[in-house]
Amino acid sequence: MPAGAEAITTERLALRAWRPADRPAFAALNADPRVMEYFPAALSRGESDRMAAAIERRLLDQGWGLWAVEIPQVAAFIGFVGLNPAQETLGYVAVEVGWRLAAEHWGHGYAPEAAIAALAFGFGALEIDEIVSFTSVGNHRSRRVMEKIGMTRDHSRDFESPRYPPDSPQRAQVLYRITRAMFDATSSARGAVIGPCLPGGEQR
Repeated sequence: MPAGAEAITTERLALRAWRPADRPAFAALNADPRVMEYFPAALSRGESDRMAAAIERRLLDQGWGLWAVEIPQVAAFIGFVGLNPAQETLGYVAVEVGWRLAAEHWGHGYAPEAAIAALAFGFGALEIDEIVSFTSVGNHRSRRVMEKIGMTRDHSRDFESPRYPPDSPQRAQVLYRITRAMFDATSSARGAVIGPCLPGGEQR
């Protein structure tokens, strides 16, 4: 696996290492009920900071993970998109592609654009055979992103998430998947440029 954090650029976005200055904006989106509608609960500032620290550690330790996303010359931080080990949730070894963007940046195609770049990295640099994504049954916004990036639902792997109470409507989860062969058969992978990321997230 590649050493150190990576930076990925797309036509409009930069997926990069996290910076200390990202944390207030991250805390704001984690406290936004629109963003957190399908998560167990909104996060306090302390919880958000601890999550950011854990994401940063994983990026440094394994060289990939949930990258901070910025729109160069427009917005310094709009959320995260990237890859994450999912065995803790699923109970078997798997890698998921995931995203969490501030609500004011929804509706512009940023999530699928960044997610396609993350998939390209996963299937290319990491040589992963399959990447999954999952969300609550009613989260049609995220499900549309999964479909836009070429993923298909695997009904046999839908599950109930232990992160939610037994009576929660969010407990029922749908799982989408895409294989390397499926991804290679599409034209979606074009346009991502991957390079080493310098301290502080500057791309060389």
